Parts: sequence; structure tokens; C-alpha cells
Amino acid sequence: MGQQECDIFQTNRQRCNCTYEPCSRKGFCCQCIQYHWQMRELPACFFPDDVERTYDRSLNRFLSVHGRK
Repeated sequence: MGQQECDIFQTNRQRCNCTYEPCSRKGFCCQCIQYHWQMRELPACFFPDDVERTYDRSLNRFLSVHGRK
């Protein structure tokens, strides 16, 4: 599926809390998840805004924010 084929691109883009402005994946959640997962990270939408702004999207940071349950 190409970028122009995402049926809910506009909705995704409006909900995206990523502050990295040159990001080409905003609104394309499948691509964003794939990109970050390759680096053992999670996308911005998994983090509260104050944590997202640190750009620490590591699994350890996710667990420290959301707890190990």
C-alpha cells in the first residue's frame, strides 16, 4: 500500500503527536511503526506529549512511563 492509498491518512495525521517536523511518515501509522520497530523503538503516539518531546522512544522509556504490568 503506497502512501496515497491510506484511507484514514487525514485522521491519523491529526492525531499524530510526533514533534519531529521533517518526518515523512506522519499519518502513515504502518510505516511509522515499522520504522521505529526496526530500531527497537515505539512511535510518538505510544508516549505522552512531554515524553515524546525528548525523542527517547526506547522500549525501556515506554516501560518506565507505563510501568511493567
